Amino acid sequence: MGVSEGLRTLSGELESSIGVLKRISNFYDGHVGKTELKTKSVENAIILSDIVVSYYTCAETAFFRISQFFENTLDQKRWHKDVLKKMTLTIPGIRKRVISDDTFHDLEELLRFRHFKRYYIDFNYDWDRLELVRTKFLSVRSRLIDELTSYEDYLGILAGEADRR
Repeated sequence: MGVSEGLRTLSGELESSIGVLKRISNFYDGHVGKTELKTKSVENAIILSDIVVSYYTCAETAFFRISQFFENTLDQKRWHKDVLKKMTLTIPGIRKRVISDDTFHDLEELLRFRHFKRYYIDFNYDWDRLELVRTKFLSVRSRLIDELTSYEDYLGILAGEADRR
């Protein structure tokens, strides 16, 4: 596969991820956002946790695909944190940055929560922590979509440049 085709494939994968992120966000708005989690029940904690974990996992998968295409070097012991951090970097002659520092910091909190959730097997949720994570999720979701959409446009420009070579 040539560079142009690879960039177009990556762009398609990014478009698919953006669609999933929007569906997760719309699910939150349609089901959880209506109640604003007034009832601090186990059920609401599970739903919110799953939304946040799914949202972050989708974003991370998009980041991983970008990293694979452009760099393909991640610290195997800390690749989850590494791939997120790499998305803030402009790599001269290779690619521009994918996300802003604000997006990085919000997503970093979602990453920490996902790691915690993966190993926390109990229904006694810390609602202060859940509220922090929910706030970060609400803060990042439209910004991340905008940044990924902008990056998808950038990939199209790169593909056009590759075609002209």
